[in-house]
Amino acid sequence: MKKTLSTLLVICLLFTLPLMGGFKVVVRAEFDPILEVGGSTGYSTIQEAINNASSGDTILVHPGTYAENVVVNESVSLIGEVKALTIIDGNLKGTVVRIRADNVSITGFTIRNSGSEPSDSGIFTDHSNWVNISGNTILNTNDGIDLFYSNGNSILNNTISFNYYGGIVLSSSSYNLVSDNNISTNFLGLYGIQIYSSTYNVVTRNIAFSNFYGIYLSSASYNIVSGNDVLSNYQVGIDVTFSSFNNTVYHNNFDNTINVQSEGESSNTWSFEGEGNYWSDYTGRDPTEDGIGDTVYFINSLNQDNYPLMGRFSDFTVPLGNETFSVAIISNSTISNFKFEIGTETGNKIISYSVSGPNATSGFCRVSIPMRFMNDTYVVLVGNEEVVPKLLSVSNNTRACLYFTYLHRNQTVTLISSEALRLYYELLDRFVELQQQFYSLNASYYSLLNNFTVLTGSFSQLQQSFDALDSAYQNLVGLNQSYYDLLSNFTLLLDNFTLLQQNFTSLNLAYQSFHSLNASYYSLLNNFTTLLSDHSQLQERFDGLNSSYHEHLLDYDAQMQNMRNLVYILAAATAIFIIATIYLSRIAHSRTKTRIKVIGER
Repeated sequence: MKKTLSTLLVICLLFTLPLMGGFKVVVRAEFDPILEVGGSTGYSTIQEAINNASSGDTILVHPGTYAENVVVNESVSLIGEVKALTIIDGNLKGTVVRIRADNVSITGFTIRNSGSEPSDSGIFTDHSNWVNISGNTILNTNDGIDLFYSNGNSILNNTISFNYYGGIVLSSSSYNLVSDNNISTNFLGLYGIQIYSSTYNVVTRNIAFSNFYGIYLSSASYNIVSGNDVLSNYQVGIDVTFSSFNNTVYHNNFDNTINVQSEGESSNTWSFEGEGNYWSDYTGRDPTEDGIGDTVYFINSLNQDNYPLMGRFSDFTVPLGNETFSVAIISNSTISNFKFEIGTETGNKIISYSVSGPNATSGFCRVSIPMRFMNDTYVVLVGNEEVVPKLLSVSNNTRACLYFTYLHRNQTVTLISSEALRLYYELLDRFVELQQQFYSLNASYYSLLNNFTVLTGSFSQLQQSFDALDSAYQNLVGLNQSYYDLLSNFTLLLDNFTLLQQNFTSLNLAYQSFHSLNASYYSLLNNFTTLLSDHSQLQERFDGLNSSYHEHLLDYDAQMQNMRNLVYILAAATAIFIIATIYLSRIAHSRTKTRIKVIGER
């Protein structure tokens, strides 16, 4: 789409060039700034266009060979018009394209011939973020693409070959996406993809072919490596070393001299959601027939793939409506010619692909299909023959996972998702259910009919038995009435008996009380006799004491009389003494007064 738009813009510019008097920058609306390089009216070098560009501009580079070392220090989009013919050649000196700005896009170029120093690269991002490097061919460089302290970048759909050190190198860079690149250095390059001291990067759907090392992780953690083809690398397919931990590696195909090497104390995860990697040297078996090996692929004591794949992993993207879906296939066959279509008459969704392998050998496919993409009844055809797939237990509301086998005969596998067939099977199941219910009801009907015949034959005997029972019943009614009369009398007698029993109990209690009172009476009578005897003795003693008391009382009266007499005498004597004293005192006083008088007269 971008290429088409750029072509249309170039055609419009060609019509306006005669009016511009040969200016290299075409004046156009401010909202659509495009600078051209090459051709009869563009800048002669890419660097000159960059130096005259502003942030957000697009630089369109026409076909040609541009021998220069480009420094991108503005947030621009650098677009090559024809990739194979738009060449930036570093002339074996330095880095060919160095990026020193954020939000830069480079696409559609052939970039070649960097210098051979360790820091020289085809494209080098220097502390730059949100850079898009896509759709380029990079040849004969030291490092093809090198991200240095750069985050959030996308490296997509590039072809990187004949490099001396690394195809794609991430150094101290995080949150980058490296996807759908082809790195085949044909023995000259040391690393296909190298991740050094970097975290949280996603490396997916790349081909690392004929390198010394396919993928190399050094002091790298929390990265995801999935869906890559790592093939025919001379030394090691994937090497994880120098304290690289918590990386997740799954759905990769490893077929190399040595598939994997993990050194030091690095501990990583080698599977995801029950699916690991394909290892060409795995010798395990799959007796459960689900496409996953039943024994682990051992790497070292800290690392093992618990769910090794029995065939290579393939991932195909299918656009449908406004969405893109992913169909994953694990198979020991060679998968090619993948195609998706919708039946013009039936509306069925159809996936088809070719499978090939050694003739008459057994092949299998484990196909994972998004439910939102195809969710109706599945029909699987291998060639012209229908095979019944096994719906694996890992299937859920998100994805259906089918497994089926076949013999290799260079044939086509077709998967059909048919809503009409689903409805047909639902109706068929309902029909079978109703038919079973009909058979059950029919059997019940005949069973009831036989029972009715038996009952009809037994009805006469039952009638006779009923008449006899009715007569016996009438007799029983009379006996029952007599029984109830007797029962009524018995109830009355029982009530009287209960009353008599209660009276007897009361009398017995009264008798017990009387017996106790009688014993108490005799005991009191004995005590009374004893007390009466004691009373006579006490009475005699009382009479003696009373006589003594009267005698003593008479003596007391005599003594009291004498006492009174003495008191009377004492009172009389006291009165006489007082009177005599008073009299003598008066006489003495009279004499004193007479003497005082005489003395006074003298």
